[in-house]
Amino acid sequence: MIGVEEQSGVIRTLVADDQAVVRTAFVNLLNTQEDIEIVGEAADGVEAVRVAAETRPDLALLDIRMPHKNGIEAAREILSGSGGATKVLMLTTFGLDEYVYDALAAGAAGFLLKDATFPELLHAVRVVAAGNALLSPEITKRVIGEFVHARASRLPVHCAGELTTREAEVLILIARGLSNAEIASRLTITDHTVKTHINRLFAKLELRDRAQAVIAAYELGLVRAGDRTE
Repeated sequence: MIGVEEQSGVIRTLVADDQAVVRTAFVNLLNTQEDIEIVGEAADGVEAVRVAAETRPDLALLDIRMPHKNGIEAAREILSGSGGATKVLMLTTFGLDEYVYDALAAGAAGFLLKDATFPELLHAVRVVAAGNALLSPEITKRVIGEFVHARASRLPVHCAGELTTREAEVLILIARGLSNAEIASRLTITDHTVKTHINRLFAKLELRDRAQAVIAAYELGLVRAGDRTE
């Protein structure tokens, strides 16, 4: 998984799903955790945006397929309205590549199928709430590797030339799933230096988080599907 550092403190969470039984199940499960507090529920995308604006949650757990406004549109508005303070974790019963790509492009930091185990869900909530990306290797390979080149690139190719050699190296390693500590070890530099490079490349490419960094690495051709991680 990309992103292994978890949130400390109580995670104020919004759960949005149009299926009442599913929504209640998620709420009840998450409420069993001392570090997670449910601050709102929503049955559709419009309600999710409204409740998020009222409660300012740390994390919004959104179903992709909802009436009136789908989860991707809701995610985009929630992220914009909170200035990125609210993190978004997407849930769906559908493993369609296009939905995953669109969710990440909208700014979602994590994506899980609804058949994920309870421990996997808890881990995802904590990782995404901490501001990290959580993408399974399967999603990284299938979605970003296949769909980025099939669509018009969000980033002009010349953007790659704006990165220093070291920044490009760091971006490649982020796309391959390495943590900051692993990047530091691989490049024989300090954690602080890694963070400096990440901040600079994020600013140059106008990236919000590591999920978008993965997409950017593929869009710029720095990483391709099937590349080895060694």
